[in-house]
Amino acid sequence: MWNSTQLTMGVIVLAAAATAPAQESSTKPGQLATRWAEDVSSKNALPEYPRPQMQREGWTNLNGEWEYAIRPRRQAAPTQFDGKILVPFPVESQLSGVGKTVTPRQHLWYRRSFQANKPKDNGRLLLHFGAVDWQSTIWVNGKQVGEHSGGYDPFTFDITDALANDGTNELLISVWDPTDSQSFARGKQVGEPRGIWYTAVTGIWQTVWLEEVPEASIAAVKITPDVDSKSVRIGLDLRIHSDSPGGLTRWVTIRAGNSDVILKRFRTNETEIALSEPEIALDEPHLWSPDDPFLYDLTIELRRGNQVVDRVDSYFGMRKIEIREDDHGHNRLYLNGTALFQYGPLDQGWWPDGLYTAPTDEALRYDIEVTKDLGFNMIRKHVKVEPARWYYWCDKLGVLVWQDMPSAMKRNGGEHVAADSKEDPERDPEAARQFESELKRMIDWLHNHPSIVMWVPFNEGWGQYDTGRIADVVKSWDPTRLVNCPSGWTDRGVGDVLDFHNYPGPTFESAGPGRVAILGEFGGLGWPVEGHLWGSNRNWGYRTYYSREELLSHYKEVVGSVAGLIGKGLAAAVYTQTTDVEGEVNGLLTYDREMVKLPSEELQALHASFYGPAPGFQELAPASANEPQDWRVTQEKPGSNWADASFNDTGWESAPGPFVLGENAFLNQGTTWKSGDLWLRREFNVDELPTHVGLQLYQEVRTAEIYLNGQLLRNLEEPRPTKRHYQFIELPE
Repeated sequence: MWNSTQLTMGVIVLAAAATAPAQESSTKPGQLATRWAEDVSSKNALPEYPRPQMQREGWTNLNGEWEYAIRPRRQAAPTQFDGKILVPFPVESQLSGVGKTVTPRQHLWYRRSFQANKPKDNGRLLLHFGAVDWQSTIWVNGKQVGEHSGGYDPFTFDITDALANDGTNELLISVWDPTDSQSFARGKQVGEPRGIWYTAVTGIWQTVWLEEVPEASIAAVKITPDVDSKSVRIGLDLRIHSDSPGGLTRWVTIRAGNSDVILKRFRTNETEIALSEPEIALDEPHLWSPDDPFLYDLTIELRRGNQVVDRVDSYFGMRKIEIREDDHGHNRLYLNGTALFQYGPLDQGWWPDGLYTAPTDEALRYDIEVTKDLGFNMIRKHVKVEPARWYYWCDKLGVLVWQDMPSAMKRNGGEHVAADSKEDPERDPEAARQFESELKRMIDWLHNHPSIVMWVPFNEGWGQYDTGRIADVVKSWDPTRLVNCPSGWTDRGVGDVLDFHNYPGPTFESAGPGRVAILGEFGGLGWPVEGHLWGSNRNWGYRTYYSREELLSHYKEVVGSVAGLIGKGLAAAVYTQTTDVEGEVNGLLTYDREMVKLPSEELQALHASFYGPAPGFQELAPASANEPQDWRVTQEKPGSNWADASFNDTGWESAPGPFVLGENAFLNQGTTWKSGDLWLRREFNVDELPTHVGLQLYQEVRTAEIYLNGQLLRNLEEPRPTKRHYQFIELPE
C-alpha cells in the first residue's frame, strides 16, 4: 500500500533516433526457401481437393508442368514456347522454375494438353481456376471458352462443347497483369519491390482442375447460420443443361460427428431450389469458437425420383458476431453472446519460394497452427485473398479472420488518400466498377466460412473512395458480419468499427456510440536474423532489435500495455506481423518459417490475460483529457534529482495540462508549449493500490521520459507522434 505517491514526468524534444544498421544476408534475393519446397515436384504440386466446402468425388488436377512464353502484349499467340513452368506457382517465383518478371507491356502465355472425352447423358465438363492474376483469356482446342478479370476469386468455364472427339485436347491461356500501372486490385504487389511493397505476382497462382458434373448440378451453396433462432439456412445455385429439367428434389443431411442430426427433404422444382434458402432447425446447436471450433458436416443431394443426380459434401459452423455494450459502458465484440477481445497478427500471406502460393498444404496450415500456438485468437488477412483451403484450416483449427479486400491503386496515381484528408477522392468509374465487382465476388465466395467475422474494404486510404456507400453496400451484401471501412487513417464515421494504426503503439481512441474501437495495426518490432533473410541489405522494422532477448523484452513492454487499453474500451488489436516478408523483418517468424522468434509459452501467458472479462477502470488521478489538471512546470534544466519524490519544485511554475505544441482539435484547451525542453511534475495520493496500475499518456512529441518516485518507467520514442491517440503504460508492481 502506498499512502503518498508522486508522479514525475520529463519531456525532452529530440529528433527521432537513427535506425540501427541492417545486417547483410547470407542469401541473395529469390534464393531463400522454406523446408516444404523440397517436397514440391511436377507430380505433386498442391494435389489436395481445392474446394473443401463443396466437394465431389470425381475431379482431375491440372497442376504440374505446363509450357510458358512471355511475349509483347499486342503479339499473337506464340507457336514456340520459352520452356516449362510448374503450375500453380507464379512465374516470378522460384517454385515455378522460371523466376522471370512479366511487365504490363507483356502477355504471359500457358499451354498444355489434357485427356478428356465428352461426358455421357448430357453431362458437362467444367474447367476451374482457383485464381489467376490478373486478366485471363482461355481457349480449348482453339475455341475461346471465356475471359476473366480479377486476381483473387475463383472462376469456372463449361468447356464441353469445345472438347475434341478423340479425347486429346489443348488448353491455351493468355494473361495480362497491370500490377501497379493501373487502378485495379493488386494488394502489395509492385513492379519495383521496396519496403512494405513486395514482388509482383503474375498468372496462375492457385489450382487448375477439371470436374465432370451431370446435366443438372449444384453450382454454389450458400450457408447462413442463425444462432438466435437455432437454425441454419441453406441456399443453392443450380446449373441446368437439359431440355426437361423438372422433377428435382433437394435432400440435405447434417451430421454432428458420425451421427445424422437432421435429414430434410425439400420437394421443390429446380427454380424454387435455386431461389429458396429454407431454414433448418437445430436442436441445441453446438456453437463454433476459437476454443471449440466445432463443425457440422453437410451433404446435399439433387434427386429425381430415387436417383441421385448430383451430390456435394460441405460443412458449416454455428456462430454469431455482434457489437454490444458491456457492463462498464464500452462497446465490445461479442462472439456467440460473450464479449471476447480479439488479438491476432497482420498476415501478409507471402512465401519466399512461392510468393503468393504456399509450397504445400502443410505449409499453408503451419502458419495458422503457429499463430494459435503463440496464443492469438484472430488473424487479419492483409490485402490478399487466400486459397479456399487456408480458410478451411482457420475454420477447422479455430481462428477468427478479418478479411481485407486487396487494395486497388496505381503507383503514384494520386489514389493514396492522406491520413488527414477530410474527403474521399473521386474514383475512375471503370476502376470503381471493377473494384466493387471483385469485392462482391470475394464476399460471396467466402460467405460460408465461420472463421470470417469482419470485412475490411479499404486499408489506410489505399484506393479509398465513397467510403460511406461502400460500407453500406458491404453490409447489405452480408449483414451477418461486421464491416471495418476503412482500417486506419481515414475514418469517415461509418461502418461498425473505428480502426486506427500506430507504430509501435499501442494507442487508443474512443469510437463513440454504436461502434467499437480497435487497433488495426501496431507493433512492428523487427529482428533481422542472419541466414534467414531475403537478401536485401535494406532489411528494416518499425523498431529493430538484434537478439531474441531484446525483442522479447520490448514485445512484452509494448504488447503488455494492451491490457490497460482494454479497460478503457479497446475491443481488438492486430500486431504486425506473422512473418518477415522480403526486406521487412517485423515477423514473429522468419520469412523461411525456420525460426519462431519469440517463445510460445511466454506469449501465451501474456495474451491469455486479454481474453478474460474486460476489466473496469478506476481513475486514481484524473487526466487532462476530460478537464485541465495542474502541473508544476519548468523549461530550465533542473538538478539531476529532479525526478525524486522529495525534490523541492516550489520554484517551478504552475500550469494546466494538456501541454500542446500547437492547435489540436482532439484535446481540451490547456497550455500552449511552443518550443524547447519541458519538465513536468505532479503529485497524487493513493489510499489503496489496485493489483494493476497504468498510466494513460498522450504523446505529441518524439521522445519522452517518464518517472515514478524517481524510478525511470519508460523512455518513449515515437517517430511519428499522432494528434489523436492515447497510450497506456502498465506500471511495475
